[in-house]
Amino acid sequence: MEFFSLETNLENDLNNMRKYYESGKTKEASWRESQLKGLRNFVIENEEKILKSLKKDLGKHHVEAFRDEVGILKRSIDLAIKSFRKWMSAKEAKLPQIALLSSAEIVAEPLGLVLIISSWNFPFGVSLEPLIGAVAAGNIVVLKPSEMAPFSSSLLGTVLPNYLDINGIKVIEGGPEVGEQLLHKKWDKIFFT
Repeated sequence: MEFFSLETNLENDLNNMRKYYESGKTKEASWRESQLKGLRNFVIENEEKILKSLKKDLGKHHVEAFRDEVGILKRSIDLAIKSFRKWMSAKEAKLPQIALLSSAEIVAEPLGLVLIISSWNFPFGVSLEPLIGAVAAGNIVVLKPSEMAPFSSSLLGTVLPNYLDINGIKVIEGGPEVGEQLLHKKWDKIFFT
């Protein structure tokens, strides 16, 4: 679990993450695949802990928790693993008649450093769904789970990093002061629910 009470710690971590992104490592299909498989392993190996966290935080019955979060996440991750190479491949672009002898393509590029601030009511789904998309697209990510679901936040903060590349994906726990500190930084994309 990482708490950033000092501005310099957060700034150093974000600078290191940007350098890691600029190295091009996250653009590689192998990196994206390993992160997606890590997410899948996290969900599968910790399913019981996820269900217990949802029960403690929200009183969710295990059937509801599986249906609304775990089951959907498994399907989303499997789809991303199956499809991300297609998503990252260049696509032919249509050109006007005047450019008859020319060709063009659309190349999907990662955005860079992404901040995900999740909500309390679906603490795993709203944390990991955008993480799946961001990683499949080759971005580096800081995930800030909701402090209003403390057991879920703790599981994400302490266990999830064991399954992912911590140079490119960080989980930062904390309350509103941490969220405010994060929002004062430069991000290439923010996902907030």
